[in-house]
Amino acid sequence: MNKQKIVVIGGGPAGMMAAISAAEKHIDVVLLEKNRSLGRKLLLSGNGRCNFTNASNLNTFLTKYSKNGAFLRDAFKLFFNTDLINFFEKRGLKCIIDPEKKVFPANDKALSVLNVLKSELIKQKVSIACDLTAQDILLKNGIIHSIKLKNGNLIPCEKIILATGGASYPATGSTGWGIKIAQKFGHTIIPLKPGLVPLIIKEPYSEFLMGLSLKSVALKIYRKNRSIFTQKGDIIFTSNGISGPLALSLSNTIVDLLGKEKPVKISIDLFPDASEKELNFLLSEHIPANPGKSVKNSFKKFLPERLIDFLLTISQVNKEKSCAKLTRKEISSFAFLFKNFSLHVSRTASIKEAMVTRGGVSLKEIDPRTMASRIIPGLYFAGEIIDIAGDTGGYNLQSAFSTGYLAGQK
Repeated sequence: MNKQKIVVIGGGPAGMMAAISAAEKHIDVVLLEKNRSLGRKLLLSGNGRCNFTNASNLNTFLTKYSKNGAFLRDAFKLFFNTDLINFFEKRGLKCIIDPEKKVFPANDKALSVLNVLKSELIKQKVSIACDLTAQDILLKNGIIHSIKLKNGNLIPCEKIILATGGASYPATGSTGWGIKIAQKFGHTIIPLKPGLVPLIIKEPYSEFLMGLSLKSVALKIYRKNRSIFTQKGDIIFTSNGISGPLALSLSNTIVDLLGKEKPVKISIDLFPDASEKELNFLLSEHIPANPGKSVKNSFKKFLPERLIDFLLTISQVNKEKSCAKLTRKEISSFAFLFKNFSLHVSRTASIKEAMVTRGGVSLKEIDPRTMASRIIPGLYFAGEIIDIAGDTGGYNLQSAFSTGYLAGQK
């Protein structure tokens, strides 16, 4: 009896894990990747360090995917963060967990993660076909029959796992081809949006602040001038806005708001652990104690010098003014500004610059117990192609590995 033949399309995290999972069941597996090498996007993750999962518990995990987290419950029950960590450590890759529960390879090299996956593919005798582009999926009597390659060749198969990613970082091969194929076969596609994406601000602040990093600040999001969400973390100013873990994390909420109103008001709280009243008192005590110092030099204790220069400029206060000449009103205005540095987001960077794609194949048309299409027998999905997008911190890679593993098993 001939073994079942599975073709996995897409050599990213979801595709590689799907191929490994299927091959463990002694199935004939072909992994098809149009790039010349596997895992190109994986090598970029975590700024090259590869934050491949998070050590949080299941309930916390499920909250990190907006309203769609419950869909992943079955995949996580089968293959979760501890399973993934064990997978790598059993194959010689030590892992570390940082204070935010982000999990990295101990050597901080994404390449080491990729090398483990590639070695396991070889061990499991997966046929790896790189530099080959799938052009179409062919059916016979409504059932998966074969894949047609761009060069005209056919690969017969009984099962196809689409793990082709979304539309972010197209230079790595994520062009949305798999989403178009799914749509061709009748699947509903939730409109694609950028996820975990830098924010473009309306104010022309880049010449003053570009490259400036701020640690442990809070960002507030407003709707109709009412604060609706606050979160703490790190940001960095870019040439036209803000990025960094905190800005990226809140970008999904902001993208949705931009569909309803423009611009979206946000504010940076530079001292989130103190109330405005407490900060006002602190400044009122500190400034008179240094009457001979300039305002700029006095504030160096609290904030980066470049940020002080900028805030004094927009406050229209001479940075060389002595502390002795500051009025109580001016001190109060600084306390307010430090707690409410307002910006307006006019748009986000494009989906091509986003870390992940939001939207994709509708979850209603995928069986969460198997990742199988509810429309086309023999067609399965894994990874970013489906309508799942998580927060920063390893959640997206874990969902890719978990859905890939589940798709390969069933």
